[in-house]
Amino acid sequence: MTNVRKALFAFGMIVLLEHSASAAEDVVTAAARKNFSEYLELLAIPNIPDKPDDMRRNAAFLEKAFRKRGFSARLLDNPAGRPLVFAQSDAGAPSARTILFYIHFDGQPVIPEQWAQKSPFQPVIKKRDADGRWREVDRQELLAEPFNPELRVFARSSSDDKAPIEMFLTAMDVLATEGRKPSVRVKVILDSEEEISSPSLAGVIAAHRALFDADALVIFDGPLHASGRPTVVFGNRGLTQATLTVYGPKSPVHSGHFGNYVPNPAMRLAILLASMKGEDGRVRIPGYYDGVNLTAEDRAVLARTGDDEAALRRKIGIAKPEQVGAIYQEALQYPSLNVRGMASGAIGAKAANIVPSDAVAELDLRTTPETDGRRLFELIRHHVEAQGYHLVDRVPTDEDRARYDKLASLKLGPVQAAERVPMDSPVGRWAVSALTARGSPDATPSELVRIRMMGGTVPTDVLVDALHLPFVLVPTVNSDNNQHSHDENLRIGNFVSGTRTIRSLLTMPYGA
Repeated sequence: MTNVRKALFAFGMIVLLEHSASAAEDVVTAAARKNFSEYLELLAIPNIPDKPDDMRRNAAFLEKAFRKRGFSARLLDNPAGRPLVFAQSDAGAPSARTILFYIHFDGQPVIPEQWAQKSPFQPVIKKRDADGRWREVDRQELLAEPFNPELRVFARSSSDDKAPIEMFLTAMDVLATEGRKPSVRVKVILDSEEEISSPSLAGVIAAHRALFDADALVIFDGPLHASGRPTVVFGNRGLTQATLTVYGPKSPVHSGHFGNYVPNPAMRLAILLASMKGEDGRVRIPGYYDGVNLTAEDRAVLARTGDDEAALRRKIGIAKPEQVGAIYQEALQYPSLNVRGMASGAIGAKAANIVPSDAVAELDLRTTPETDGRRLFELIRHHVEAQGYHLVDRVPTDEDRARYDKLASLKLGPVQAAERVPMDSPVGRWAVSALTARGSPDATPSELVRIRMMGGTVPTDVLVDALHLPFVLVPTVNSDNNQHSHDENLRIGNFVSGTRTIRSLLTMPYGA
């Protein structure tokens, strides 16, 4: 073959590959458009776990949606009356490896008046106007030509985590349209309690152990890297919750009559909390960071994530970060000690001139595989005692109050462990290969973001402890989605790109 012919052949192959990628993208976009209505219908079903009837409605809807795609699907009951959904497809070859996909369909609580719409469960479509403000538009804009990827759907769980469910269903529809079968055997577990630490998940798995046999686990949760590039995550921090209460007088007393005489528990709590962390944000409690030893290679991996930290600080609205890690990603590799809420007395119109009777701080500790949450809790307990506090496990008695100057209680709440797999693990290599496959419209290897461990917590520990499966997390939603807050949203372009990501995973043989 002459050099001219070689050049023409190479050019033809490039055109063919580009056409194939474009055609695949068109099929995905068309399938997404078709499924937007199903997605909006799912979002309209309230999904706060404290309403079991609503959770059963969600579960029934999802069972039907998976059956529609040829899955065998069933509801797995739990004691709280919030069934999980299990679905299995026999479309893959019998000899193919099995992948268990985990997604959750419950959502965080809502404060409706904080939302810029009638209801968090009445999804609306918005786009930015010339002034950069979000304006509601008709739903038909989702179907308008040309496709506008910058439209957003605003509703609770629009991103976290109902979007990946609908992306998964859409990816299966794409394969059906293409006449293709998955290259892996597919199992799916949809959790109804992730936002409340999945208290029933371990029991459901134990009761139906054979259903969950698989070769690897993929978790669809969390946001993409802020750059919007395809992202693979190799671990997540754990979560330990605790409640610290400092006691004052038996009942509130007049601040005029008793100020300067009766110790104020709110002031004491503030001093106690301040003793735990320095102004640089580092925890001062001895041993808190023990076990976390990042190597030079680890730090190089973290640096390659390529975060724009100046932009991150501008978006959040801070001038300077805490100094736990040298960079943002490094900070996430250490355990945190966070005050998620404080209460004492009242404020505003309900405030009274009193010395309050107690002050309460809710703590959350984000943990790492090297730092067990129960050990950190014990370190905090010892620290509180070292500050002169006598700890009680109930409201202090008169005898306690007469005997001890400083009284407090410290109660351990739910504990979820952190999990992490090596970045060169087989499941990690498979996921990276799927997202960087030749001809894929998603990414090239240099564009893919590999995150050693993300800051958020999902029930990976329950799944890994029960099933002993290697895992990765594959985010699909936009990073600025406001999850867990008001005005949660999904960038509609991410619905399409997320569907392509899932399609790539479904069509990449595992272990190849």
